Amino acid sequence: MERDNKSTDATMEFLLLGFSEQLCLRVLLFLIFLIVHLVTLAGNGMIFVAVVMEPSHPPMVFFLCQLSVIELCYTLVIVPKALLSLIVVDSSTISFIGCAAQMHLFVALGGAECFLLVAMSYDRYIAICQPLHYVAVMSEVFCLRLAVACCLGGFAVALGLTVAVFRLPFCQPYRINHFFCDVPAVLHLTCTQSYTSELPLLAACVLLLLLPFLLILTSYVCIAASLLHVTSSVGRVKAFSTCISHLAITLLHYGCATFMYIRPKSNYSPARDKMVSLVYTNITPLLYPLIYSLRNKEIRAVLRKMLRRK
Repeated sequence: MERDNKSTDATMEFLLLGFSEQLCLRVLLFLIFLIVHLVTLAGNGMIFVAVVMEPSHPPMVFFLCQLSVIELCYTLVIVPKALLSLIVVDSSTISFIGCAAQMHLFVALGGAECFLLVAMSYDRYIAICQPLHYVAVMSEVFCLRLAVACCLGGFAVALGLTVAVFRLPFCQPYRINHFFCDVPAVLHLTCTQSYTSELPLLAACVLLLLLPFLLILTSYVCIAASLLHVTSSVGRVKAFSTCISHLAITLLHYGCATFMYIRPKSNYSPARDKMVSLVYTNITPLLYPLIYSLRNKEIRAVLRKMLRRK
């Protein structure tokens, strides 16, 4: 590939190839994307509205509400551009600044979700291991501070990663074999052959994936140890059932993210990456409301109250 000395010029454009190799499936993909997107917006929007309308709610419901907001923004950053690329050929181009902004928002929201899952695991730890101190520890002010810290942490790491990636030289042709500016796909365009180009992504993975996962794992080890001292099997099952929705969301999020980002650049596979990206940008945001509305009794109670008001 030819290196362009003006590759960092803000006027340059990238071409998002998307699903150009499946031209005959464009209409079908558009309809599937659109339906999933609308259902995702409706599901997460309903959770958000239901919680906002409820004046008092436990901390876990507050965190689930923030998770819904993140998922709403998450899909709005990625899916509309992907939908346009399926019906309008010219819309597959994206500017240098637009690509950087999309990557930053995508990583920032994903990072905020990683940190939020840690906050939610801490909430479960306090509720099960220190129930007498739960109300004092998980106060409204403390939960709000945790939520703000999660967002700021995600945006800070994303900013560092985005700046590091877009300072690298890019090679022609500027074709991103993806339907959005995902980090591995953009890194594949860089002219550098050494592993130094992967260091920013590795650092971000440590901060956004490895450390939060270890904290979540620590919380659940403590929870498991505490449940071993519960004599009643019914009590153990009841306590653990409050963690199921969080565990399911955590496994979905970290499973996809680990598969996508914790690997060398040499293992990059456009076709495989696009399929996995379809899952974590479309399917997981769709499943989240179903998971925690079906498994979380507080969310179910809030939704019932909202429906009664109507």
